[in-house]
Amino acid sequence: MPISVGETIPAVKVMQATAEGPKEVDTGAFFKGRTVVLFGVPGAFTPTCSAKHLPSFTENADALKAKGVDAIACMAVNDAFVMGAWAKDQGITDQVAMIADGSAAFTKAMGLEFDLTARGLGVRCQRFALVAKDGKVTHIAVEAPGAFDVSSGQAVLAAL
Repeated sequence: MPISVGETIPAVKVMQATAEGPKEVDTGAFFKGRTVVLFGVPGAFTPTCSAKHLPSFTENADALKAKGVDAIACMAVNDAFVMGAWAKDQGITDQVAMIADGSAAFTKAMGLEFDLTARGLGVRCQRFALVAKDGKVTHIAVEAPGAFDVSSGQAVLAAL
């Protein structure tokens, strides 16, 4: 079952791609005391993720922050080096934190894993977006497989 409204974001160690290199982050601490938009993508450099999903949040970053969002984070089941390269390719600076869940531990703890082994991709993250206030989920939208309708930056902005 995917994480739902009212539940607490699980505390798991992940890696964040930064300009200085990978940095370990505890998700419990990352979400504590602030409003965070987290969106998950099946993979860095994949077509919909690169052309639509990530850009929908960079384009709406200022509007989301104007509505009280303290941080925006993108997560994928990739390593921190891939997430860093994707951020560089997409022109991401500090407006979106790039979170690498290389072993899918955080994804699985939230019940958002998606098995794409048959397509050669292994276990990935479902496409989703959520809002958490002080570590509690206040909004979540999970896409149907292959869809991109409810988890965009515009959809999250409308839900706030």
